Amino acid sequence: MDIERFEEFISQYPIYEYRIISTDEIKTEERVRTICREECTRYGSTWACPPGVGTLEECGRKIHSFPEGVFFSSVAEVSDIQNFEETLTTRRAHEDLTTEVGKYLTGEGYDIYILSTESCDVCDECAYLTGEPCRFPERMHPCLESHGVVASELVEQHEMEYNLGGNTILWFSLILYRKKR
Repeated sequence: MDIERFEEFISQYPIYEYRIISTDEIKTEERVRTICREECTRYGSTWACPPGVGTLEECGRKIHSFPEGVFFSSVAEVSDIQNFEETLTTRRAHEDLTTEVGKYLTGEGYDIYILSTESCDVCDECAYLTGEPCRFPERMHPCLESHGVVASELVEQHEMEYNLGGNTILWFSLILYRKKR
């Protein structure tokens, strides 16, 4: 990737921090899937979450089929960090930002795979529930955790901020990329 050109592009957007990372550094952990299964209401209800995204092994193979990724964050502010609904309303801006970075990489001649925040909310009711394929696969960004990725470990490994305190939220995305064949 032409880093200078990428930095020129990315500087136009409210990205807080980013790192170019090797997928060799990314581990997939079953413990994250356990949390999905036991604590998340979206489990088994969307193509962006387990088991719709595939097995942990399939997700690991998908991640490692790309040599590198752009791992980045954006910041959102809310009036009350404890208000989960308000917090979730700030996610759309990050997803839109993620889509723009993905479009840039595609335009530069890369195949991409996007992992982002939480689970997809493009459709009111996911086609997963009716056994149909995803209606908008180009807009659906599975969450990092659905693939067993522990975002906080990547943050720590790459000396990024994870918590800014107060009523701020950091959203994270990982866009895997490889030159088109």
